Amino acid sequence: MENHTQIFIVNKLEKKLAIDVSIDKLVERKGKIDKERHMKKGVFVLGVDLDGVCSDFYGSMRKIAAEWFEKDIKELPVKVSYGLKEWGIENNYQYQSLHRFAVTQRNLFSSMNMISGARKYLRKLSDEGVRIRIITHRLYIHHFHATAVQQTIEWLDQHGIPYWDLCFMQEKGQVGANLYIEDNPSSVKKLRVSGHETICFANSTNIQITPPRVKSWAEAYKLIKTIIKTPNKR
Repeated sequence: MENHTQIFIVNKLEKKLAIDVSIDKLVERKGKIDKERHMKKGVFVLGVDLDGVCSDFYGSMRKIAAEWFEKDIKELPVKVSYGLKEWGIENNYQYQSLHRFAVTQRNLFSSMNMISGARKYLRKLSDEGVRIRIITHRLYIHHFHATAVQQTIEWLDQHGIPYWDLCFMQEKGQVGANLYIEDNPSSVKKLRVSGHETICFANSTNIQITPPRVKSWAEAYKLIKTIIKTPNKR
């Protein structure tokens, strides 16, 4: 099966199943997901990215990259562009090698720091009736999907991030959500072009992305509440 066509959806209540069984036995679905099956009438669904939105992906990757390239971490700039060329990564093969090492040897997805405010404001939104749907594209490199899924679930539980659904897929617009919050510049553009309202969580990789943009979860919460109150958004 090709990576980019696979969709894994793990409901919060099926968390133990995701950990205990092989990746091939996870709930798998292909093609466009019928939004009516995943968006209950009257419930506002928020599609939330993980890396760069909830977890400090670039901060953790910087430490691992310094080890990988055997450099002093001070030699690797904090502000980077998408693709990490500032750290000496010249092509996708190099990136995949670093990424594979980070996940399989340094437990990247279970060890990252949480971005400040993510838990606080997602819990507030959840308590206020918003359905949190985590949507992440962490399965794009072959051969360690089960590891990526398990680390992701462990990290979410360790940091107390509330969610109803956990979706692993590339085409995030195929998952029903009233609103998305995302940092990947390519994903933001795709979602917006497809007509999906998307908030850009700002960092150095997406400076070219136009508003709506937020720099913190406090800002994100206020904007999300404003959007929810807008007619025809529920």
